[in-house]
Amino acid sequence: MNQQFRNRFPALRRIEQGKPLVFLDGPAGVQVPEEVIDAISQYYRQCNANTHGSFLTTKETDVMMADTRSKAAAFLGAPSASCISFGQNMTSLCYSLSRAIGRSLQPGDEVLITQLDHEANRGPWLCLREKGIIVREVRLKPNGTLDYDDMEAKINERTRVLAMGYASNLTGTVNDLQLARQLSYRYGTWLVVDAVHYAPHFSIDVQAIGCDFLLCSAYKFYGPHVGILYSRPGLLDRIQPDRLRTTDQHAPYSIETGTLNHAAIAGVNAAIDFIASLGKGDLLRAKLVSAMHQIREHERGLAKKMYRELSTINGITIIGPDMEVNQRAPTISFTISQKTPLEVCQALAVDNIFAWDGHFYALRGIEILGLLEAGGVTRVGISAYTAEAEIDQFFKSIQKISRT
Repeated sequence: MNQQFRNRFPALRRIEQGKPLVFLDGPAGVQVPEEVIDAISQYYRQCNANTHGSFLTTKETDVMMADTRSKAAAFLGAPSASCISFGQNMTSLCYSLSRAIGRSLQPGDEVLITQLDHEANRGPWLCLREKGIIVREVRLKPNGTLDYDDMEAKINERTRVLAMGYASNLTGTVNDLQLARQLSYRYGTWLVVDAVHYAPHFSIDVQAIGCDFLLCSAYKFYGPHVGILYSRPGLLDRIQPDRLRTTDQHAPYSIETGTLNHAAIAGVNAAIDFIASLGKGDLLRAKLVSAMHQIREHERGLAKKMYRELSTINGITIIGPDMEVNQRAPTISFTISQKTPLEVCQALAVDNIFAWDGHFYALRGIEILGLLEAGGVTRVGISAYTAEAEIDQFFKSIQKISRT
Protein backbone atom coordinates (compact mmCIF):
# COMPACT_ATOMS: atom_id res chain seq x y z
CA MET A 1 0.00 0.00 0.00
CA ASN A 2 1.40 3.39 -0.98
CA GLN A 3 1.76 6.66 0.93
CA GLN A 4 -1.49 7.98 -0.55
CA PHE A 5 -3.27 5.05 1.11
CA ARG A 6 -1.50 5.65 4.43
CA ASN A 7 -2.52 9.31 4.33
CA ARG A 8 -6.14 8.22 4.77
CA PHE A 9 -5.29 7.32 8.39
CA PRO A 10 -4.87 10.44 10.56
CA ALA A 11 -3.14 8.53 13.38
CA LEU A 12 -0.26 7.61 11.06
CA ARG A 13 0.64 11.29 10.70
CA ARG A 14 1.25 11.76 14.41
CA ILE A 15 4.77 12.65 15.53
CA GLU A 16 5.97 12.29 19.11
CA GLN A 17 9.42 13.48 20.24
CA GLY A 18 10.39 13.96 16.63
CA LYS A 19 9.59 10.41 15.60
CA PRO A 20 6.54 8.90 13.87
CA LEU A 21 4.45 6.25 15.57
CA VAL A 22 4.73 2.66 14.33
CA PHE A 23 1.48 0.79 14.87
CA LEU A 24 2.25 -2.94 15.09
CA ASP A 25 -0.54 -3.37 17.64
CA GLY A 26 -3.21 -4.08 15.01
CA PRO A 27 -4.17 -7.55 16.33
CA ALA A 28 -5.73 -5.75 19.29
CA GLY A 29 -7.49 -3.19 17.07
CA VAL A 30 -6.40 -1.20 14.04
CA GLN A 31 -6.34 2.51 13.33
CA VAL A 32 -9.28 3.95 11.39
CA PRO A 33 -9.37 5.98 8.18
CA GLU A 34 -10.71 9.51 7.87
CA GLU A 35 -13.86 8.21 6.17
CA VAL A 36 -14.88 6.25 9.26
CA ILE A 37 -14.22 9.15 11.59
CA ASP A 38 -16.26 11.44 9.33
CA ALA A 39 -19.17 8.99 9.16
CA ILE A 40 -19.43 8.75 12.94
CA SER A 41 -19.19 12.54 13.35
CA GLN A 42 -21.67 13.15 10.55
CA TYR A 43 -24.21 10.83 12.15
CA TYR A 44 -24.02 12.76 15.41
CA ARG A 45 -24.16 16.09 13.62
CA GLN A 46 -27.13 15.36 11.38
CA CYS A 47 -29.30 12.39 12.36
CA ASN A 48 -28.72 11.22 15.90
CA ALA A 49 -32.02 9.48 16.67
CA ASN A 50 -33.49 6.17 17.73
CA THR A 51 -35.12 3.86 15.20
CA HIS A 52 -38.64 3.24 13.89
CA GLY A 53 -40.13 6.69 14.34
CA SER A 54 -42.11 8.95 12.05
CA PHE A 55 -39.73 11.88 11.62
CA LEU A 56 -36.79 12.56 9.35
CA THR A 57 -33.76 11.66 11.48
CA THR A 58 -35.21 8.41 12.80
CA LYS A 59 -36.05 7.36 9.25
CA GLU A 60 -32.49 8.22 8.21
CA THR A 61 -31.21 6.00 11.02
CA ASP A 62 -33.45 3.15 9.82
CA VAL A 63 -32.06 3.50 6.31
CA MET A 64 -28.47 3.56 7.57
CA MET A 65 -29.01 0.49 9.75
CA ALA A 66 -30.56 -1.50 6.92
CA ASP A 67 -27.80 -0.41 4.55
CA THR A 68 -25.09 -1.46 7.00
CA ARG A 69 -26.66 -4.89 7.44
CA SER A 70 -26.61 -5.30 3.66
CA LYS A 71 -22.98 -4.23 3.44
CA ALA A 72 -21.97 -6.52 6.30
CA ALA A 73 -23.74 -9.37 4.49
CA ALA A 74 -21.67 -8.59 1.38
CA PHE A 75 -18.49 -8.46 3.48
CA LEU A 76 -19.17 -11.93 4.91
CA GLY A 77 -20.69 -13.48 1.80
CA ALA A 78 -24.06 -13.91 3.52
CA PRO A 79 -27.20 -14.44 1.42
CA SER A 80 -29.10 -11.47 2.87
CA ALA A 81 -29.12 -8.65 5.41
CA SER A 82 -31.54 -10.65 7.54
CA CYS A 83 -28.59 -12.87 8.55
CA ILE A 84 -26.70 -9.98 10.19
CA SER A 85 -27.10 -8.93 13.85
CA PHE A 86 -25.18 -6.24 15.70
CA GLY A 87 -24.00 -6.06 19.30
CA GLN A 88 -21.71 -4.21 21.65
CA ASN A 89 -18.84 -6.55 20.79
CA MET A 90 -18.16 -10.14 19.75
CA THR A 91 -17.92 -11.33 23.35
CA SER A 92 -21.36 -10.01 24.31
CA LEU A 93 -22.92 -11.54 21.22
CA CYS A 94 -21.25 -14.89 21.88
CA TYR A 95 -22.57 -14.95 25.46
CA SER A 96 -26.06 -14.20 24.15
CA LEU A 97 -25.69 -16.93 21.56
CA SER A 98 -24.42 -19.53 24.02
CA ARG A 99 -27.26 -18.84 26.46
CA ALA A 100 -29.81 -19.04 23.66
CA ILE A 101 -28.45 -22.34 22.35
CA GLY A 102 -28.06 -23.63 25.90
CA ARG A 103 -31.81 -23.39 26.47
CA SER A 104 -32.32 -26.14 23.90
CA LEU A 105 -29.66 -28.46 25.33
CA GLN A 106 -30.06 -31.25 27.85
CA PRO A 107 -27.70 -32.48 30.59
CA GLY A 108 -25.21 -34.84 28.97
CA ASP A 109 -25.20 -32.97 25.66
CA GLU A 110 -21.70 -31.90 24.60
CA VAL A 111 -19.96 -28.79 23.30
CA LEU A 112 -16.50 -28.96 21.74
CA ILE A 113 -14.14 -25.98 22.02
CA THR A 114 -10.38 -25.64 21.44
CA GLN A 115 -7.35 -24.83 23.53
CA LEU A 116 -6.20 -22.29 20.94
CA ASP A 117 -9.23 -20.05 21.03
CA HIS A 118 -9.67 -16.57 22.44
CA GLU A 119 -11.63 -16.73 25.70
CA ALA A 120 -14.54 -14.97 23.98
CA ASN A 121 -15.24 -18.24 22.17
CA ARG A 122 -14.50 -20.42 25.19
CA GLY A 123 -15.93 -18.73 28.27
CA PRO A 124 -19.51 -18.47 26.99
CA TRP A 125 -19.56 -22.20 26.23
CA LEU A 126 -17.79 -23.21 29.44
CA CYS A 127 -20.61 -21.50 31.34
CA LEU A 128 -22.99 -24.16 30.01
CA ARG A 129 -21.38 -26.65 32.39
CA GLU A 130 -23.74 -25.17 34.99
CA LYS A 131 -26.58 -26.83 33.05
CA GLY A 132 -24.89 -30.21 33.00
CA ILE A 133 -23.48 -29.74 29.50
CA ILE A 134 -20.18 -31.53 28.91
CA VAL A 135 -17.56 -29.18 27.40
CA ARG A 136 -14.53 -30.84 25.82
CA GLU A 137 -11.36 -29.23 24.43
CA VAL A 138 -9.47 -29.95 21.22
CA ARG A 139 -5.79 -30.15 22.12
CA LEU A 140 -3.23 -27.57 21.00
CA LYS A 141 0.04 -28.95 19.63
CA PRO A 142 3.44 -27.41 20.52
CA ASN A 143 3.75 -25.93 17.00
CA GLY A 144 0.69 -23.72 17.57
CA THR A 145 -1.77 -25.76 15.50
CA LEU A 146 -4.76 -27.80 16.58
CA ASP A 147 -4.65 -31.57 16.91
CA TYR A 148 -7.25 -32.59 14.35
CA ASP A 149 -6.99 -36.26 15.25
CA ASP A 150 -8.05 -35.20 18.73
CA MET A 151 -10.93 -33.19 17.28
CA GLU A 152 -12.14 -36.19 15.30
CA ALA A 153 -11.85 -38.42 18.37
CA LYS A 154 -13.84 -36.07 20.60
CA ILE A 155 -16.72 -35.02 18.36
CA ASN A 156 -19.58 -37.52 18.53
CA GLU A 157 -23.34 -37.97 18.25
CA ARG A 158 -23.84 -36.06 21.52
CA THR A 159 -21.89 -32.99 20.33
CA ARG A 160 -24.36 -30.17 19.74
CA VAL A 161 -21.89 -27.30 19.12
CA LEU A 162 -18.35 -27.10 17.78
CA ALA A 163 -16.98 -23.62 18.58
CA MET A 164 -13.63 -22.69 17.10
CA GLY A 165 -11.66 -19.77 15.75
CA TYR A 166 -10.93 -19.15 12.09
CA ALA A 167 -7.49 -17.69 12.87
CA SER A 168 -5.59 -17.44 16.14
CA ASN A 169 -4.80 -14.02 17.57
CA LEU A 170 -1.91 -15.66 19.44
CA THR A 171 -0.08 -17.74 16.84
CA GLY A 172 -1.55 -16.56 13.54
CA THR A 173 -2.67 -20.14 12.85
CA VAL A 174 -5.51 -20.46 10.33
CA ASN A 175 -7.62 -23.42 11.38
CA ASP A 176 -9.01 -26.15 9.14
CA LEU A 177 -12.67 -25.16 8.94
CA GLN A 178 -13.28 -27.50 6.02
CA LEU A 179 -12.52 -30.49 8.22
CA ALA A 180 -14.53 -28.98 11.07
CA ARG A 181 -17.50 -28.56 8.75
CA GLN A 182 -17.24 -32.15 7.51
CA LEU A 183 -17.21 -33.44 11.08
CA SER A 184 -20.08 -31.15 12.04
CA TYR A 185 -22.20 -32.42 9.14
CA ARG A 186 -21.44 -35.99 10.12
CA TYR A 187 -22.92 -35.54 13.59
CA GLY A 188 -25.48 -32.80 13.01
CA THR A 189 -23.42 -30.37 15.09
CA TRP A 190 -23.75 -26.60 14.85
CA LEU A 191 -20.47 -24.91 13.85
CA VAL A 192 -19.81 -21.55 15.54
CA VAL A 193 -16.83 -19.64 14.13
CA ASP A 194 -14.92 -16.81 15.76
CA ALA A 195 -13.60 -14.84 12.78
CA VAL A 196 -12.45 -11.75 14.70
CA HIS A 197 -8.79 -12.29 13.87
CA TYR A 198 -9.42 -13.66 10.37
CA ALA A 199 -11.68 -10.90 9.04
CA PRO A 200 -9.02 -8.15 8.76
CA HIS A 201 -6.72 -10.30 6.65
CA PHE A 202 -8.76 -12.61 4.41
CA SER A 203 -12.01 -12.61 2.49
CA ILE A 204 -14.82 -14.52 4.23
CA ASP A 205 -17.57 -16.54 2.55
CA VAL A 206 -19.93 -17.93 5.16
CA GLN A 207 -21.88 -19.91 2.59
CA ALA A 208 -18.74 -21.63 1.31
CA ILE A 209 -17.65 -22.35 4.89
CA GLY A 210 -21.06 -23.77 5.67
CA CYS A 211 -20.96 -22.45 9.23
CA ASP A 212 -24.10 -22.00 11.30
CA PHE A 213 -22.92 -18.89 13.12
CA LEU A 214 -19.93 -16.60 12.61
CA LEU A 215 -18.85 -13.66 14.72
CA CYS A 216 -16.42 -10.82 14.06
CA SER A 217 -15.63 -7.30 15.24
CA ALA A 218 -15.42 -4.17 13.08
CA TYR A 219 -12.64 -2.56 15.10
CA LYS A 220 -10.29 -5.18 13.67
CA PHE A 221 -11.12 -4.20 10.06
CA TYR A 222 -10.79 -0.40 10.19
CA GLY A 223 -14.07 0.38 11.91
CA PRO A 224 -15.29 1.15 15.44
CA HIS A 225 -16.11 -1.24 18.28
CA VAL A 226 -19.19 -3.11 17.02
CA GLY A 227 -19.77 -6.87 17.17
CA ILE A 228 -21.28 -8.62 14.14
CA LEU A 229 -23.07 -11.98 14.15
CA TYR A 230 -23.94 -13.97 11.05
CA SER A 231 -26.66 -16.59 11.52
CA ARG A 232 -27.52 -19.16 8.89
CA PRO A 233 -30.96 -18.32 7.42
CA GLY A 234 -33.75 -19.48 9.73
CA LEU A 235 -31.42 -20.57 12.52
CA LEU A 236 -31.70 -17.57 14.82
CA ASP A 237 -35.48 -18.02 14.92
CA ARG A 238 -35.00 -21.58 16.20
CA ILE A 239 -33.28 -20.50 19.43
CA GLN A 240 -34.39 -18.28 22.30
CA PRO A 241 -32.03 -15.36 23.00
CA ASP A 242 -32.47 -13.17 26.07
CA ARG A 243 -34.70 -10.34 24.94
CA LEU A 244 -37.38 -7.96 26.09
CA ARG A 245 -40.93 -8.52 24.92
CA THR A 246 -40.68 -5.07 23.26
CA THR A 247 -37.83 -6.35 21.07
CA ASP A 248 -38.61 -7.51 17.56
CA GLN A 249 -38.94 -11.25 18.13
CA HIS A 250 -37.48 -12.33 14.80
CA ALA A 251 -34.07 -12.49 13.12
CA PRO A 252 -31.87 -10.57 12.90
CA TYR A 253 -33.18 -8.35 15.73
CA SER A 254 -34.06 -10.92 18.38
CA ILE A 255 -30.50 -11.21 19.71
CA GLU A 256 -29.91 -7.45 19.75
CA THR A 257 -30.47 -6.19 23.30
CA GLY A 258 -31.30 -2.55 24.01
CA THR A 259 -30.57 0.44 21.83
CA LEU A 260 -27.61 -0.17 19.56
CA ASN A 261 -24.73 2.24 19.01
CA HIS A 262 -26.07 3.76 15.81
CA ALA A 263 -23.17 6.18 15.32
CA ALA A 264 -20.65 3.33 15.56
CA ILE A 265 -22.72 1.27 13.13
CA ALA A 266 -22.56 4.21 10.71
CA GLY A 267 -18.79 3.85 11.13
CA VAL A 268 -19.02 0.15 10.24
CA ASN A 269 -20.86 1.15 7.07
CA ALA A 270 -18.01 3.50 6.17
CA ALA A 271 -15.34 0.93 7.06
CA ILE A 272 -16.80 -1.58 4.60
CA ASP A 273 -16.99 1.12 1.93
CA PHE A 274 -13.37 1.99 2.70
CA ILE A 275 -12.25 -1.59 2.13
CA ALA A 276 -14.34 -1.84 -1.05
CA SER A 277 -12.67 1.32 -2.40
CA LEU A 278 -9.43 -0.66 -2.67
CA GLY A 279 -10.94 -3.35 -4.90
CA LYS A 280 -12.20 -3.82 -8.41
CA GLY A 281 -15.52 -5.07 -9.72
CA ASP A 282 -19.07 -4.01 -10.50
CA LEU A 283 -20.75 -5.28 -7.34
CA LEU A 284 -19.87 -4.56 -3.71
CA ARG A 285 -19.07 -8.21 -2.96
CA ALA A 286 -16.64 -8.41 -5.89
CA LYS A 287 -14.91 -5.21 -4.78
CA LEU A 288 -14.57 -6.51 -1.24
CA VAL A 289 -13.11 -9.85 -2.34
CA SER A 290 -10.66 -8.05 -4.62
CA ALA A 291 -9.68 -5.62 -1.88
CA MET A 292 -9.11 -8.34 0.70
CA HIS A 293 -6.88 -10.18 -1.78
CA GLN A 294 -4.75 -7.04 -2.15
CA ILE A 295 -4.59 -6.57 1.60
CA ARG A 296 -3.61 -10.21 2.07
CA GLU A 297 -0.78 -10.02 -0.46
CA HIS A 298 0.59 -6.78 1.02
CA GLU A 299 0.45 -8.09 4.59
CA ARG A 300 1.84 -11.50 3.74
CA GLY A 301 4.92 -10.03 2.06
CA LEU A 302 5.74 -7.85 5.06
CA ALA A 303 4.98 -10.62 7.57
CA LYS A 304 7.34 -13.00 5.78
CA LYS A 305 10.07 -10.34 5.89
CA MET A 306 9.47 -9.78 9.61
CA TYR A 307 9.47 -13.52 10.31
CA ARG A 308 12.73 -14.06 8.40
CA GLU A 309 14.49 -11.19 10.13
CA LEU A 310 13.34 -12.19 13.60
CA SER A 311 14.53 -15.73 12.90
CA THR A 312 18.09 -14.46 12.45
CA ILE A 313 18.38 -13.04 15.98
CA ASN A 314 19.87 -15.30 18.64
CA GLY A 315 17.65 -15.81 21.65
CA ILE A 316 14.37 -15.21 19.86
CA THR A 317 11.77 -17.98 19.73
CA ILE A 318 8.80 -17.46 17.40
CA ILE A 319 5.56 -19.05 18.56
CA GLY A 320 3.36 -20.72 15.96
CA PRO A 321 3.64 -22.06 12.43
CA ASP A 322 6.16 -20.92 9.84
CA MET A 323 5.13 -18.02 7.58
CA GLU A 324 5.61 -20.26 4.55
CA VAL A 325 2.43 -22.22 5.22
CA ASN A 326 -0.38 -21.67 2.73
CA GLN A 327 -2.56 -19.64 5.06
CA ARG A 328 -1.29 -17.82 8.12
CA ALA A 329 -2.42 -14.54 9.61
CA PRO A 330 0.29 -11.82 9.60
CA THR A 331 0.57 -11.93 13.38
CA ILE A 332 3.86 -12.93 15.00
CA SER A 333 4.35 -13.75 18.67
CA PHE A 334 7.78 -14.35 20.10
CA THR A 335 9.92 -14.45 23.21
CA ILE A 336 13.45 -13.13 23.82
CA SER A 337 15.69 -14.96 26.24
CA GLN A 338 16.53 -13.02 29.41
CA LYS A 339 13.75 -10.50 28.66
CA THR A 340 10.12 -10.54 29.73
CA PRO A 341 7.52 -9.66 27.09
CA LEU A 342 6.67 -6.56 29.12
CA GLU A 343 10.30 -5.43 29.08
CA VAL A 344 10.43 -5.94 25.30
CA CYS A 345 7.28 -3.87 24.73
CA GLN A 346 8.49 -1.13 27.04
CA ALA A 347 11.79 -0.93 25.15
CA LEU A 348 9.96 -0.84 21.80
CA ALA A 349 7.73 1.94 23.10
CA VAL A 350 10.79 4.12 23.69
CA ASP A 351 11.24 4.04 19.89
CA ASN A 352 7.50 4.76 19.37
CA ILE A 353 6.92 1.18 18.20
CA PHE A 354 3.65 -0.19 19.54
CA ALA A 355 3.40 -3.88 20.41
CA TRP A 356 1.53 -5.94 23.00
CA ASP A 357 2.68 -8.30 25.71
CA GLY A 358 0.75 -10.98 27.61
CA HIS A 359 -1.82 -13.57 26.62
CA PHE A 360 -4.29 -11.43 24.61
CA TYR A 361 -7.21 -13.43 26.03
CA ALA A 362 -5.83 -16.57 24.37
CA LEU A 363 -5.14 -17.61 27.94
CA ARG A 364 -5.58 -21.36 27.53
CA GLY A 365 -3.12 -21.47 24.64
CA ILE A 366 -0.52 -19.57 26.64
CA GLU A 367 -1.03 -22.03 29.51
CA ILE A 368 -0.69 -25.09 27.28
CA LEU A 369 2.47 -23.71 25.65
CA GLY A 370 3.99 -23.17 29.11
CA LEU A 371 4.39 -19.42 28.68
CA LEU A 372 2.09 -18.00 31.34
CA GLU A 373 4.57 -17.76 34.20
CA ALA A 374 7.05 -15.95 31.95
CA GLY A 375 4.49 -13.25 31.15
CA GLY A 376 3.19 -14.65 27.88
CA VAL A 377 4.70 -13.40 24.63
CA THR A 378 5.43 -10.24 22.70
CA ARG A 379 3.02 -9.87 19.78
CA VAL A 380 3.25 -7.74 16.65
CA GLY A 381 0.95 -7.64 13.67
CA ILE A 382 0.93 -6.37 10.10
CA SER A 383 -2.03 -4.30 8.92
CA ALA A 384 -2.98 -2.92 5.52
CA TYR A 385 -1.31 0.39 6.36
CA THR A 386 2.00 -1.12 7.57
CA ALA A 387 4.99 0.07 5.54
CA GLU A 388 8.21 -1.81 4.81
CA ALA A 389 10.25 0.98 6.41
CA GLU A 390 8.40 0.32 9.65
CA ILE A 391 9.45 -3.33 9.57
CA ASP A 392 13.05 -2.19 9.13
CA GLN A 393 12.69 0.18 12.09
CA PHE A 394 11.19 -2.61 14.20
CA PHE A 395 14.03 -4.99 13.31
CA LYS A 396 16.68 -2.45 14.32
CA SER A 397 14.96 -1.91 17.65
CA ILE A 398 14.64 -5.63 18.32
CA GLN A 399 18.31 -6.16 17.48
CA LYS A 400 19.21 -3.47 20.01
CA ILE A 401 16.89 -4.93 22.66
CA SER A 402 18.25 -8.45 22.20
CA ARG A 403 21.82 -7.23 22.77
CA THR A 404 21.18 -5.30 25.99
